[in-house]
Amino acid sequence: MDEFFKVSQCTSAKEMWDVLEVTHEGTNDVKQARKHALIQEYELFWMQSGESIADVQKRFTHIVNHLIGLGKQFDKEELNMKILKCLDRSWEPKVTAISETRDLKTLTTAALFGKLREHELEMTRLKDMEFAEKKFLAVKSKVAEIETSEDNSEEDSDSEDLSLLAKKFQKFIKLKRRAKNQQSKRYTRKPDSNSNKLTYYGCGK
Repeated sequence: MDEFFKVSQCTSAKEMWDVLEVTHEGTNDVKQARKHALIQEYELFWMQSGESIADVQKRFTHIVNHLIGLGKQFDKEELNMKILKCLDRSWEPKVTAISETRDLKTLTTAALFGKLREHELEMTRLKDMEFAEKKFLAVKSKVAEIETSEDNSEEDSDSEDLSLLAKKFQKFIKLKRRAKNQQSKRYTRKPDSNSNKLTYYGCGK
């Protein structure tokens, strides 16, 4: 209904078309201003930090399609080179490989983004494997640390047991010696001071 009310007062199809064209695309001055803004955005286009290839493709395609709609012409090599140059430093090996093995004059932007997404998936898989390996090594190290701690605790416990046993044995030896001394004193008769005055029954001396 909004579109209908915009053209309801027009008296010809040409007038209706002109109204809709100005409404949605603007006047020629508006088109030129929009075109210059998009060209500047295209020239400054760069992959943002943490951005995926799918997001890069979405933003890039949006700018290029609008520029083409405003009359800007591109060839495949120009678009492909722009895509490769806008990627961050982590993509440098892949960019070099594509530049050396692919004909950028015939390669479509869709095919190029497909190659980049494929490489992105591979890098994600490798990162996941590295993360899982690091996590496994951390868990393994923690388990080894716990086992070492338990072994040390057992050794300390054994040492305490041996020390206690040695103390008990020493105490046992002391008690045994004391009992032996007491028994020796019990059965040892002290010499009588008057033993020289005794008379033996056999000889009478």
